[in-house]
Amino acid sequence: MPRSAARLLPLVAFAFSLSGCLTNSEDEVLMTNKTQVALRAEQTRAFDTADRLATLRAVVATLQDLGFVVDKADDVLGTVSGTKLSGYSMRMTVTVRSNGDKQVLVRASAQYNIEAVSDAAPYQQFFDALSKSMYLAANQID
Repeated sequence: MPRSAARLLPLVAFAFSLSGCLTNSEDEVLMTNKTQVALRAEQTRAFDTADRLATLRAVVATLQDLGFVVDKADDVLGTVSGTKLSGYSMRMTVTVRSNGDKQVLVRASAQYNIEAVSDAAPYQQFFDALSKSMYLAANQID
């Protein structure tokens, strides 16, 4: 056996021994994807309105009502970011984009200190408040 082939033999054997581990890694990746899909579902809501700017204004008002200080708002990109500092540091970024001619999609993403928030409660609280705000605005109830 040539000397270079002798060097490659342990590497090839090691690679084949790892092939059994790859199945487990694939399972973990698939489980992570399911978790990400579930999280995305908690973070996203569709609203039956074509008025993206009114939705952005409602997002700003909702974040402020929930105690966030709005740091950035960009109506061209459709993003709003706010920080809440009441004993803890939470940052929420909300994106509003058109979904066809009759809907907008609103997606919120929150961070607690430096960790992404995967708990549904903050998103549910935000979307409940946003839904009420948009309902009141659409029906011009003060």
